[in-house]
Amino acid sequence: MKKLFKDTGLSWLWLTILFLIIDQVTKQWVANTFDYRETLAVFPFFNLTYVHNPGAAFSFLADQGGWQRWFFTAIASIASIVFIVWMAKTPKQQSLLCISFAFILSGALGNLIDRAMFGYVIDFLDFYWGDKHFAAFNVADSAIFVGAALMIFESFTNKESSKENKTNNSNKAES
Repeated sequence: MKKLFKDTGLSWLWLTILFLIIDQVTKQWVANTFDYRETLAVFPFFNLTYVHNPGAAFSFLADQGGWQRWFFTAIASIASIVFIVWMAKTPKQQSLLCISFAFILSGALGNLIDRAMFGYVIDFLDFYWGDKHFAAFNVADSAIFVGAALMIFESFTNKESSKENKTNNSNKAES
């Protein structure tokens, strides 16, 4: 068991835990400091605004009858299990990929906790341009975004996988 955490992507779980704690602490700080829908202007393009999102990204399905709470809870639970398994099967030397999994896992777990406890996700980061506001989001959403971006970047820069593809393509060409 110790080897599993030492030699695989699970050695990066500390990063998942760190961002999960940051996510939950910031959400609770906002919920305990602000009234619902209260806004604090921080910069000319950024507010802290306490809102609830019972839907998915960009409030997708937020206006449904409540079934979406359990649907998104199930999706986040399954995704979390999948990312833990991927981390366990990925060598720790593939650090960028492991870090991307850790970020995505922390975001999935952070929003899963909210959804299971409250039936909605607490959002509070409100960026805007003029009078056009982007969908409010939170630290968990940011972690998912950063993790996905790192995963995409890693897929383009992974030399090992590029070498395998070139070898496989040259073998096919010779056949």
